[in-house]
Amino acid sequence: MASKIKKIAVFTSGGDSPGMNAAIRSVVRTCAYLKVECVGIYRGYEGMVEGDFKPMDARSVNNIINKGGTILKSARSDSFRTPEGRKQAYDNLVANNIDAFVVIGGDGSFTGAMIFNKEYDFPVIGIPGTIDNDIFGTTYTLGFDTALNTVVDAIDKIRDTASSHNRLFFVEVMGRDVGHIALNAGVGAGAEEILIPEENLGLERLLESLKRSKKSGKSSSIVIVAEGDKTGKNVFELKEYVEENLPIYDVRVSVLGHMQRGGTPSCFDRVLASRMGVRAVEALLEGKSSLMVGIQDNKLILTPIEQAIKGHTKIDKELIRVSDIMST
Repeated sequence: MASKIKKIAVFTSGGDSPGMNAAIRSVVRTCAYLKVECVGIYRGYEGMVEGDFKPMDARSVNNIINKGGTILKSARSDSFRTPEGRKQAYDNLVANNIDAFVVIGGDGSFTGAMIFNKEYDFPVIGIPGTIDNDIFGTTYTLGFDTALNTVVDAIDKIRDTASSHNRLFFVEVMGRDVGHIALNAGVGAGAEEILIPEENLGLERLLESLKRSKKSGKSSSIVIVAEGDKTGKNVFELKEYVEENLPIYDVRVSVLGHMQRGGTPSCFDRVLASRMGVRAVEALLEGKSSLMVGIQDNKLILTPIEQAIKGHTKIDKELIRVSDIMST
């Protein structure tokens, strides 16, 4: 039976992440391949409320697979959080003959899609785009791999100066309430300690670890701190605490910040985005809705959006063990 869906919209929402443009490109070109019209919505849900739509074809996404950020832009939308705003968004979609949409974003974006789907039974498929890797139902989110490589590259550079001056560096990385970036980048960059929300290392253990490092002959150390770490102190307070209790260390702080969200996407993220975009369009044409495309064991899977939002990702305990061994 032929699909009732003739026109699909695509937009990005929430924080940008490397790979979003590659996912936009994939959705647009899959639509072109399957003879389905495609529309880009600018500025996420805010653009949906304001009717900021633009037809897209295969040529309109030339040369964007290698670009960071999102050509469709992203914005917060207070109006979409109201029933009136969502009604305006629905009216705009209907007026433009749009039958379904693909949303590329994180849990906040998916929450909006889920509510909209429940209110208007409007077909929607999600693609997880966030560097934090904190979406349930997928081993990797778009942008996570690129962010890791950015962080490791930055830590490698910081280690050069740490070694030259016999310094201890606290390096704060993004991740919101999870430690996936900190743990993976910490192992990849050879950090002496990694502080993540999932494992409360405790200040005393941190001091003991740094004492052991000094005693073993290490002249410099790198400690990775996830922004959501639960030691009870921010990265600058940690610096002061160590300076007070271990005055032998010359301590510095580096907060990597939003540089982690930018830059050219890695090959892994480009391939993942391409695969997810194809599956998202195909799922809509198969009559599926309110699902998120994810990847597990290198196979694409579909998870209910509600489950993706409410589920919790787990930190890799094996990697924590490896980290402990490597920091010896």
